[in-house]
Amino acid sequence: MGNKIQNLFLLLFVCNTQLFWSQQNQNSFLIADKNEVKSIYIDPESDELILWAVNELATNIQEITGQKPQIISTQKPASESGIYIGQIDETLFKNYKKSRKDLTGSWEKFSISNEKNNLYITGSDVRGTVYGIFEVVERLGVSPWKWWADVHNIKKEKLALELPKEGITESPSVQFRGIFLNDEDWGLQPWAAKTFEKETGDIGPKTYEKIFQLLLRLKANTIWPAMHPSTKAFFKIEGNKEMAQKYHILLGTSHAEPMMRNNVDEWKKETMGDFNYFTNSATINQYWQDRLNEIKDSKAETIMTLGMRGAHDSQMEGAKNAEDAKNMVEKIITTQREMLAATFKKPITSIPQVMIPYKEVLEQYNKGMKIPEDVTLMWTDDNYGYIRRFSDEKEQKRVGGGGVYYHISYWGRPHDYLWLCSTQPGLIWEEMSKAYANGDQKMWIVNVGDIKPAEYDLEFFMDLAWDINSIKPDEIHQHLKNWAAREFNDKVAYEVSSVMSEYYRLAMLRKPEFMGWSQTEPTTQIKPSDFTTDEAIRRIVLYDSLMEKVNQLSASIPEERKDAWFQLVVYPVKSAAYMNRKFLYWNLALETTDSVTKEKYLNSSKEAYSQIEALTLYYNTELSNGKWNNMMSMAPRNLPVYQPIDYNNVPKVAENKASNPENEVIAIQANEFTTQKQAKNYNWKAIDGLGYSNAAVTLFPLKSEYFESEKPSVTYTFKTDKTGEYEVEVRFIPTHANNSDHEATISFDANTSKTFKLNSYDRNAVWKANVLRNAAIFTLPVKIEKTGKHTITIEVNQTGIVIDQLAIYPKGQKKYEIPFE
Repeated sequence: MGNKIQNLFLLLFVCNTQLFWSQQNQNSFLIADKNEVKSIYIDPESDELILWAVNELATNIQEITGQKPQIISTQKPASESGIYIGQIDETLFKNYKKSRKDLTGSWEKFSISNEKNNLYITGSDVRGTVYGIFEVVERLGVSPWKWWADVHNIKKEKLALELPKEGITESPSVQFRGIFLNDEDWGLQPWAAKTFEKETGDIGPKTYEKIFQLLLRLKANTIWPAMHPSTKAFFKIEGNKEMAQKYHILLGTSHAEPMMRNNVDEWKKETMGDFNYFTNSATINQYWQDRLNEIKDSKAETIMTLGMRGAHDSQMEGAKNAEDAKNMVEKIITTQREMLAATFKKPITSIPQVMIPYKEVLEQYNKGMKIPEDVTLMWTDDNYGYIRRFSDEKEQKRVGGGGVYYHISYWGRPHDYLWLCSTQPGLIWEEMSKAYANGDQKMWIVNVGDIKPAEYDLEFFMDLAWDINSIKPDEIHQHLKNWAAREFNDKVAYEVSSVMSEYYRLAMLRKPEFMGWSQTEPTTQIKPSDFTTDEAIRRIVLYDSLMEKVNQLSASIPEERKDAWFQLVVYPVKSAAYMNRKFLYWNLALETTDSVTKEKYLNSSKEAYSQIEALTLYYNTELSNGKWNNMMSMAPRNLPVYQPIDYNNVPKVAENKASNPENEVIAIQANEFTTQKQAKNYNWKAIDGLGYSNAAVTLFPLKSEYFESEKPSVTYTFKTDKTGEYEVEVRFIPTHANNSDHEATISFDANTSKTFKLNSYDRNAVWKANVLRNAAIFTLPVKIEKTGKHTITIEVNQTGIVIDQLAIYPKGQKKYEIPFE
């Protein structure tokens, strides 16, 4: 009893001490209560964009408290307490500026501080100031997705901003941060044309205004406009470029659109000839020059894409081989830079330019393509989230720096994923943090498809781009929890984040779009999955439990957030669940010989398709009073996976898909290692929310390093009570190495070992299998001659290798899934 009292006293002392220190380190500024609301003071010379953001802040305060702050234009501080907003060099901040010299001359930097009961939101430039304003807005509980996902404000009587005692000072980790609107044919374009911007009949200035506002709320600054055949070129629609200027958004273009030209819509073969620089260079040069003249006259901010591919996402026309293409691209870049310098009459090194070695262009670059030092090299992923290349030691010293073009939505082989967004946040963290650690910090662009339903992944990506240290490897789930608290409420935050974490984890094994086991380019028909009977049933149960949890949580979602709840949680989770039910119940029906059970399974499969139809119909017609009509397609490109199953067409089913209970797998998650061996101060750590294990392990720090003599390793132990022939399977996340030379040596009981080359190559069959299951799988045959304890050691030759799961199977009993409990 005495010990209990002593422990209680100690607990009270610790809690009170923590409370004291938290109060000492917090700085609360009252913005509004039922008696008053603070006024906002701005300089008369404030930029129009800052004025817009100030009005957004004032409107949000009014929506929450019922009281709208007065916005006062002045160059002198008032006597009463207030909110002061503007660029640090404005007259209004003449005295305050002395204490914030670090802001002057910085790129997009802001400061938020409470000094003498005045709230100061100051920026080094226009965008920095706007980001500071929206940092405050978000800290007051307003979602960046207020408009784009209908996260309506919830009323409060009292509104206060809680700040650290020292205030907040932030600037971006990555200079250029933005999105690529792509494959917009089934969502953003029809929604804009038929619902939101009927007067334009396309993605025009009204739509881009909402997009640019979202980018600023997410602290982004760059757009690669939509460019598919369904959409008119950005520059051809009056008001688009002017809207970008209004919101201080930098214009860029994708890897297939050099010199700010949308070739799909703007290059007219009938009048211009072939898009072939070998035979038609004069016409192509003039085509580029005309756009430069237009940009010069409009004074738009741009990041110019250099080089040349085909008219769309295709290889260069006229080149006989990669060497031929490489040589011509070098000449083209020289010409393009001469045009830029002559047109804008400034040193070429002061004009932002980027070269994007995408697909076949990476092969050309690897053959020695010479790119000027001041041009940013922008590496790309393999379209499935795995970055093909990072800047090496030499490239990291280039003045132009490095960047990344990344996908969370894609059209192409082996299969599109344009419907739902299910890229695991842990994968985004691992790949983008690795890029940053290797010097790729100049420009990050993410392909977001139609923006919806990629809301969370997009915000996660932008949070990393703004502050690479804002999310630690063990805080990824916490970020998701914080998002859920902001979007819905604290009460449901943990459970919502757990649901979404499991949604991403299950998709890591197989995305909903891949459940038909069909492919594209060329398109193949659906077929039964590789899941065993037990695996299929277990997967259905897991998805059913997610849907049940979503139904339970719905009652706790505030009325103001019900529409947001459907968009951000209900639709993706339930649609993914029903897509799995559609195919897995069909698979089970094919496997059973019992007619009653077969009919039950077939009805469940058919019902799943009907449920997807119903969810999508609600999204488009009833949600938010029809605001999002035509935004959500349940069948992008009308691929076989999205169609009703033809149950009369009975395919062959593999025999013996049921598990043998006598031969159960021994499953080990990668973070369950018993010992690790370090090398060169590199050590193994788990990344929260990565892999099917939700805690895949890799070497930290993330900066690239080779190991030759002393190699780092992890060792796992397990027990078995049976002897015989077994297979040790190790599943790696299918990451890439610059030289495609990732290697791992798998050893069993120190008497059986084999070294495996882990990387797959340019769109071959192994790569396709790997990206569809998010695993590079390697198997070591072993003979267990005695029962009891055994060890598995995995040794690697370099950083960037990620281990997800291990399994020990009786020979010939391999399965599609390594279980995770």
